[in-house]
Amino acid sequence: MKLVSYVTNPTDGRDAGRGGVLLGDLVLDLPALLRWQSPASAAPETILALLRLGPAAMDDVRAALAAAEAAGPDALRAQPGLALPSADVHLRAPVPNPPSLRDFYVFEQHVKAARARRGVGMIPEWYEIPVFYFSNTSKLYGTDEPVPFPRHSHEVDFELEMAAIIGREGEEIAADDAPGYIAGYTILNDWSARDLWRKEQPLNMGPAKGKDFASSLGPWLVTPDELADKRVGSGKDERYDLAMSGSINGDNLSNDNAKTMYYTFAQMIERASQDVRLRPGDVIGSGTCGTGCILELGTERHRWLEPGDVVEMSIERLGSLRNTLVAQREG
Repeated sequence: MKLVSYVTNPTDGRDAGRGGVLLGDLVLDLPALLRWQSPASAAPETILALLRLGPAAMDDVRAALAAAEAAGPDALRAQPGLALPSADVHLRAPVPNPPSLRDFYVFEQHVKAARARRGVGMIPEWYEIPVFYFSNTSKLYGTDEPVPFPRHSHEVDFELEMAAIIGREGEEIAADDAPGYIAGYTILNDWSARDLWRKEQPLNMGPAKGKDFASSLGPWLVTPDELADKRVGSGKDERYDLAMSGSINGDNLSNDNAKTMYYTFAQMIERASQDVRLRPGDVIGSGTCGTGCILELGTERHRWLEPGDVVEMSIERLGSLRNTLVAQREG
């Protein structure tokens, strides 16, 4: 399934959106779909509320979607409030208000190349544990939403990443069991203010203002069953053979594959869940893929981002995430 959060009035920035399910060129309203299939069933209005109900609720949505496919588009359109043309809705981040966002650092090529740009070698400790930092969950943007340019930065960068969304509560999750805790996958753009980040880095407190002005997620949440034929390995070694690419104003800059992660999402979840409880909706970011940012590529390949730039990133089967940077007075 492809799960979305959508609004019909994009000018209301306070509206985080209703849950929906993609079916061809239609967005099926999540609670309307569940009530249409089974009037007595729970009908969560948001994707986060759905995830909090657990795997059984996801099975209910899957059954309702199968019934909708069998009924056909005309029958769905005849039901008030059930089916909306995708052209008439605007997507938010699939989970607009996640409990947390942990962003890891798991692509070896990116780590090596970015450090080499700064004239330093590889960190031996990087091979011992997957590391992460916490990012800001109050500044999330969906596809085609304008992203305000940070006022205090002159070196803004994009970062092409894959993200997993947690679907079940768990603590001390073993890596071999971790794939069963993943509700689905999406694309993450971890926007970065490199000049602010550079000032913070010597203080050894992790990224702060260099990161928390914006992150983009989307366009939708793809459940693992949709990717079964792209799965490589299982348990702690589970990866996906998915091509990744990124562009600025149509200029293709980034090309990698999700299967080149040194640490898997299962290993990230095992690390993240040590001594803490992961909750439905938590976001686990992979960190930047190889060639996935200007910092790694160098400003001789592309200047730092400016207001008006359109950044688009795609991951095979997960869709395309596109945002335009806008000056604060416009955003």
